[in-house]
Amino acid sequence: MRKGVRRSGKQARKSRPTRLRAFRPNTKSGMWATGDISKTGIVFDADGTRVPHPIPYQGSKRNLSSQILSYFPNHISTLIEPFVGSGAITLAAAVRGLAENYHLNDLNAPLVELWRTIIEEPNKLAKKYETIWHEQHADRREYYCEVRNEFNHTRKPHHFLYLLARCVKASVRYNSKGEFNQSPDNRRMGAMPSTMRDHVLGASYLLRGKAKCTAEDYKTLVQRASAEDLVYMDPPYQGVSGDRDSRYLRGVPFDEFVEVLRDLNKRQISYIVSYDGRTGDKIHGRTLPHTLQLKHIELAAGRSSQETLLGRTAVTYESLYLSPALEKRLGPSRTHCKATVEQLVLLGASR
Repeated sequence: MRKGVRRSGKQARKSRPTRLRAFRPNTKSGMWATGDISKTGIVFDADGTRVPHPIPYQGSKRNLSSQILSYFPNHISTLIEPFVGSGAITLAAAVRGLAENYHLNDLNAPLVELWRTIIEEPNKLAKKYETIWHEQHADRREYYCEVRNEFNHTRKPHHFLYLLARCVKASVRYNSKGEFNQSPDNRRMGAMPSTMRDHVLGASYLLRGKAKCTAEDYKTLVQRASAEDLVYMDPPYQGVSGDRDSRYLRGVPFDEFVEVLRDLNKRQISYIVSYDGRTGDKIHGRTLPHTLQLKHIELAAGRSSQETLLGRTAVTYESLYLSPALEKRLGPSRTHCKATVEQLVLLGASR
C-alpha cells in the first residue's frame, strides 16, 4: 500500500474510468443536481430534499436535519459547527441556501483534512477512493487492515474516507496512542466509487468558496461567533465519551459545556444544541440546567436498531435546545408553532 508496494496477478485491479458529473443548482427546488447521477447516489432528507452525504459517521443528524433546520433564523452570516462530524446539518443548510458562509470544525484533525479535501480537491479524492475501492480482493478484512495501518502512518484523507465507508457502524474509534483502531464490517465493501463521487462532488459544489475548515477546541471557536451567526452544537454523547475513554479523541465535560453556553448567552449569541435524549422513559444523560433559560424541544427519532432487535417498541426522542438570543430572532409565534408541531409528532409516535 505504501509507495512502491503494488499488488500483482489477480489481486491487481485497474481503476475504472468514470465520467465527471457536472453539478448545477436546481433553480426550481433549490436542490443540487447532476447531469448523470446513479440512483444509488441519491439521498433525501425527511422533507424530500436531495442532499449529498460523502462522510458516513455514527451519530449523524441526517434524518433529523429538516426538523432542526426549521428552527434556523431567516438570515445567517456564518453557520458554525464546532463538532462537525458528518456535516449533515451544514450540508442540509447549504443545499437550502440558509447561510452565507459555513465554518466546519472538529478536534479530529484527519476528519477536518478530509473535509478540506472534499471541498477543495473533490475529483482527486474521488479518483483515489475509486482506486482503493477497486483494489479490494477476496480477503477484504486483510485489505482493510492494510489501509488502516497506512492511514495511521500517513493520515491521508482518501484512506480515512475508505475506512469510514467500511468500518463497523461508521463509528470512529481510537486507541490510547491516537491510532484509528475500529474493525471492518465484513459485510460491506463501502460505497461504490460512482456513488461516492456523486456525494463528494455535490458537497464540494455546495461549500467551495463559502466554507472554512479548522481543527481547534470548540471553546476557542465559539468565542469568535457574532450576533449574526448561528452556532449548531452536537457534542459527543454523555456517558459514551470522555477524557478517559480512548475510543474518542476527547470528551466534553458537562460543567465545562454549561459554562460555555452561559457565556454565549451573556454575549447574546444564537445557538442550537443537540444533547441529551430518551428512549421511552429511560433518560440518556443529564438535561441542560433551567438556569440557562433554553427552549427545550424533543424530536421523535423513531425506534433505534437496538430496540427493534430486542423486539421492543420504545421510541427514541432527541433533545434540541434553543438559546434565548435565537428565540428572540425567531419570534414567539414561530417557536410556539414549531414546538406545538413537535408535541403532536411525539403524541403520534407514542401511540
